[in-house]
This record gives sequence, structure tokens and C-alpha cells, in this order.
Amino acid sequence: MAESESLETVTEHERILQEIESTDTACVGPTLRSVYDDQPNAHKRFMEKLDARIRNHDREIEKMCNFHHQGFVDAITELLKVRADAEKLMGQVSDTNRRLQDAGREVTAQTEEVIRCRIQQRNMATTVEKLQLCIPVLEMYSKLKEQLESKRYYSALKTMEQLENIYIPRVSQYRFCQIMAETLPKLREEIKEISMSDLKDFLESIRKHSDKIGETAMRQAQQHRTFNSAVQKQVTLSCAKPLYGLNSRTPLNHNGLSAEATDEEEMDEEVLTAQDLVDFSPVYRCLHIYTVLGDRETFENYYRKQRKKQARLVLQPQSNMHETVEGYRKYFNQIVGFFVVEDHILHATQGLVTRAFTDELWNMALSKIIAVLRTHSSYCSDPDLVLELKNLIVIFADTLQGYGFPVNRLFDLLFEVRDQYNETLLKKWALVFRDIFEQDNYSPIPVENEEEYKSVVSRFPFHDAEIEKQQFPKKLPMSQSVPQIYAQVKEFIYASLKFSESLHRSSTEIDDMLRKSTNLLLTRTLSSCLQNLIKKPHIGLTELVQIIINTTHLEHACKYLEDFITNITNVSPETVHTTRLYGLSTFKDARHAAEGEIYTKLNQKIDEFIQLADYEWGMSESDGRASGYLMDLINFLRSTFQVFTHLPGKVAQTACMSACKHLATSLMQMLLDTELKQISMGAIQQFNLDVMQCELFASSEPVPGFQGDTLQLAFIDLRQVQTSLQT
Repeated sequence: MAESESLETVTEHERILQEIESTDTACVGPTLRSVYDDQPNAHKRFMEKLDARIRNHDREIEKMCNFHHQGFVDAITELLKVRADAEKLMGQVSDTNRRLQDAGREVTAQTEEVIRCRIQQRNMATTVEKLQLCIPVLEMYSKLKEQLESKRYYSALKTMEQLENIYIPRVSQYRFCQIMAETLPKLREEIKEISMSDLKDFLESIRKHSDKIGETAMRQAQQHRTFNSAVQKQVTLSCAKPLYGLNSRTPLNHNGLSAEATDEEEMDEEVLTAQDLVDFSPVYRCLHIYTVLGDRETFENYYRKQRKKQARLVLQPQSNMHETVEGYRKYFNQIVGFFVVEDHILHATQGLVTRAFTDELWNMALSKIIAVLRTHSSYCSDPDLVLELKNLIVIFADTLQGYGFPVNRLFDLLFEVRDQYNETLLKKWALVFRDIFEQDNYSPIPVENEEEYKSVVSRFPFHDAEIEKQQFPKKLPMSQSVPQIYAQVKEFIYASLKFSESLHRSSTEIDDMLRKSTNLLLTRTLSSCLQNLIKKPHIGLTELVQIIINTTHLEHACKYLEDFITNITNVSPETVHTTRLYGLSTFKDARHAAEGEIYTKLNQKIDEFIQLADYEWGMSESDGRASGYLMDLINFLRSTFQVFTHLPGKVAQTACMSACKHLATSLMQMLLDTELKQISMGAIQQFNLDVMQCELFASSEPVPGFQGDTLQLAFIDLRQVQTSLQT
């Protein structure tokens, strides 16, 4: 058993030795560890085995060394021989190396210089390449600065856009480009602020220039209208009747100037527009800038808001605007200038202002304008000023209509102004009529010769065959006020016609306006003046008689006034709805009032004479003749009724009958006075003589036309009372 274990141990030790001999020394550890892991004392036997193997190898080494020893000695001997040659060769190699190092040192220096030059060349090429990229950026930025200095902001924004989108991205790694990129937004804000400042300056400037712009636009509209009127007049001269002026009787244009007097040089004046008078570039520039910056809506809102504020300022009139026509003209010029600018902006820009916006502004302005004109025109008392205002309104409306603004409401307003104009005319002519009546002598017009007669009939349509047959000198039945009143009525028609021109109305409408205004003159103004004249205390019976005669002739002249209006308007009086003149009723009413005043004044005069009566009711016998007061009264009545011969027969008869009845009534009241207690026979006889004189006066036919004893019947009751007293 022990022998088998020893054999196995020996075999294992052989294996381990083989592994040690054939294995890398780094892996010997695990092999040796297996020696110690086996049976106790195995390592001693292994060491013994190992020593035996070492001795075996030493013997083999010794054998081999002994075999090769002579060869080794020979090699050493040969090597010693070569040593001297090797040292000699080493010296040669060292010398060659030294000389080679000396030669290479210069080459190395030149090589390093070449390398350095190549590096510089490469750097220069790189620098040129980068500069070629940077130079356009710098040039564009320099261009941007120049554009900003020259205030070409729109171009500057385009340059900024190119810098940001094209140039800077190519060289964005450089610091100066980063600084440049950071600066551009600030420049944009500066441009916005500068352009907005320019716009504010423009708005302030346009506020000052609106008056000049409006004046130019209205003058051009006036010239255009005058030119068209002149052309139309030449075309229709053969068939159309002219419109007459107040004094010159020459055809008038819409502003009251004769067409012949139009200044031809003014017609040839160079046509100026709003763009010629105002520099709109700030608006265009600011609009483009905000559009490029993508903030167009902000600019549009700001512009419209500011213009609305300016519109409200423009529409505010001066408190004393109604005092002079210049106040109205300046007001209209400013408004026209404002809307001419807006119309130009509307057509010169795309969307800055819209038609809806301008229409909104115009509607707001139109309401304010109408309210202002309605208020201020009501203060005007001068018809010439009202007429000038009308002409300004027409030019104002025509000007704005030429720019596409609706102006129908302005022409409707003119009808209200026309009523105001007619009122001022009526007030003016009331003073004219009053002066004529005050200066009239209320006596027939004397004419010494044919020339004077023609002068009168040329001013008043008077035709009387009997008077024409009379020899000169002779007298016309009416007083001097009649032709003057007739001429003034025609002047009123001329003045009223001047307002009706240029209102875009037909001849029929103008004819109707003239007739209505003339009716107002006759039925209100002239009628009122006549009524006041008749009531004046200094107007006596003679004047009243002459007034009745005058009104009769004026009444007959009304048909000539109608013909006069027909000739002016060229509208036939047979046209449907043609208004008739109410002068007939006016003069009839005045005549009736004068007749009534005659009756009243006659009775008053009779009362004055009656008050002079001083009957002595207790006298013993009469004087044998009528009382002096009564004879004076009868003489007064006779002379008065002689003047009545020019009156219509019925008027004179009525006046005479009224006077006799009033005289009889007054005498009756004297007899029937309650304070009268008793009457003597002498007093009755005296009273009888007075009654007889009254009856004789009645029977003498002081006024022709009474039938039989009609006039004597006025005293029949008085006679009966007096007779009863005698009995």
C-alpha cells in the first residue's frame, strides 16, 4: 500500500517539474501550491526531486560548455581583433555625424523659416477670406449709417433686413457682428420714434396749411364753375334769358360776380394741388417704416385718431364768425383743406385711411357744419352778408362734391338760409319803404314835358289815355312813392333771385321761390308799412286820399310784376302750380284801412268843430244866421270832398254819408244831453238855422253819385226832433 502511494507521489512530482519547466514563471504559483496541498512532507520529497533535476541539468550544461569552449575562445579572440577597427569606425561615424549635424542645422533653420512663412501665408489667406466675408457686412453697416444720417429711413430698414438675414449670419461668430446685431433693434426703435416725430410735425404743419389748401381748392372750384357757366352761357345765349344782378343787370355767376368780369389771368393760373402745397413724404415714409416693421396697424390707428382730433378742432368756429364773411371763408377753407388732405391720403396710400373712415369723418363734420351754419346764420342781419355766405356754401359744397363727398344736406341747408336771407331782405326793404313813405309829399306827380313823363312811365307801367291827351304841364294821379315802390319791388326780386342761383334748381322752382318771396314782401312788409303809415297821426285826409290812389295804381301794376318774374325765369304763368302774387289783396286791405281811417279822421274833425259849438240855450232870439262853427265845418267838408273827386265813387260817397250821419248824431246828442234842463225858443230857432245849413249841404251834392235825397236822409231824424221841440 505504501509503495503504491510512493509511486503516485513520484509521478505527480514529475508532472509538476515538467509544468515548471514548460510553463511561464508567472503561472508557477498555482503549480507549487499543489505541492503543498498534497500529503504531509510531500514538499520535502519534491525538493529532493527538484535538487536531483537541477543537478541533472547542471551536468548537461557543463557538458555543452565543454563542447563549445574552444569555439567561444576563438570568437573572443576574433572579437578583440575587430575592436580596433570598430573604434576607428566609431571615430569616422562620429566625424560624419558631426559634419552631418552642422550641415543639417542650416537646413533646419531654413526649413523652420519656410514653415513659418507657410503658416503666415495660410493665416493671411484665411484672414483675406474672412475679411471678404466681413467687408460686405461693414459696408452695409456703413451704408446704414449714411442712410440714417440722410433720413432715408425706409432704405435703412431694408438695409437692416439684409444685414440680419444675409450678411450677419455669415460672420456671426465675430464679436463685432454680435454687437452689430444687438444694435439693430435699437436703431429700429430710433427710426420708429424719428418717423413718428416727423409725422407729428406733419400733422402740426397740415393743421396750419389747411386754410391755404382749402382756399386753393375752393378757388379752383370757383374758376371751374365760372368757366362752365361761361361756356353754357355762350351755348344757350340765343334761347335762354339771363339772370339779372341787383344793380348792374348783367348775368351773374354763382358768387355774385359778372361772368364778363371774370379775371382771365386767374383762369389761366397754374392749377395747384394739395401735394404741391404740402410735403406728404413724412406720411409715406412713416407708413412704409411701420409696414416694414410689421406694426402698420398701430400707425393707422394713431393717424386716424389724431386726424379725428384735428377734425373736431377744425369744426370749432370762432364766436364772432357771423360778423364778417372772412370768418365764414376761413372756416370753410380749413374744412376743405382738411378733407382735401384726407382724400389725397386715401388715394395715395393703400389702406392708411379708407373710404368708410373718410365717410364717417364727413358725416360727423357735416352734422357739425350744418349746426354751426344754422346757428351763426341766424345772427346775420345783413342780406349782403347772407348772400355772400350762400355763395361760400355753394362753392364749399361744389368743392367737396368734386372730391366725392355727398353734399345734398348742404343744399337743403341753403333753403333754410334762403328763408333767413328773405327775412333780412324783408327787414331791409321795410326800411326802404319807410323812407320812401316819409319822403313822399303825397301829391300828384307834376310833369313839365315829354321827357319827364317818359322818365316816370319808364319806371312805372302807367297808361291813361285821357292824361296822355292833356297838354304839358300836367299831373299824374299817383304820388312819387308809387314808381319808387314799384322799382324797389323789382330790386327785391333781383336780390331774391341772386340767392336762387347756383342751387341746382329748375327754372320752375326758382320761379316759385321768387313769387313766394315777392308775396311775402307785398303781403307782410309792404302791407305792414302801409298800415303803419295810415295810422300815423301826421297823415291827414289829403294824404289818406293820395294813399288810396297810390294803392290802386300799385294794385294794377301787380300783373306787370308777374310778367317781370316770368321774363326772368322764362316760366310761363300758365304752368301748373305757378304761384300767383297776392298784391291785389294786400293793396285792397291797405285801401280799406285807409278808407276806414278817412272815416275816422272825418268824424274826429267833425267832433273838433262840434266842440267849438257854444249854444246859449236860454237866448231870447236867434242871430238870424247859422252858427259860425257849423259854417266852418261845412266849408271844411266841402273842400275835403272836392279832394275826394279822385277817389273811387263809392269811397267818396261812403265818406260823405258817414260824415253827414256823424254830424247829425253829434247834433242830436247836443239836444238830448241829460244835463240840458231847458231850451228857449230863440235857441231852438238858432239850432234850426244850423240844421237847415246841414240840409242845404246835403242837397248840394258835395259828392256826385247819390240818388235823389239819399244824403238828406242822414238828417231826417234830427229834423224830426227839432220840429217836435218847436211845437
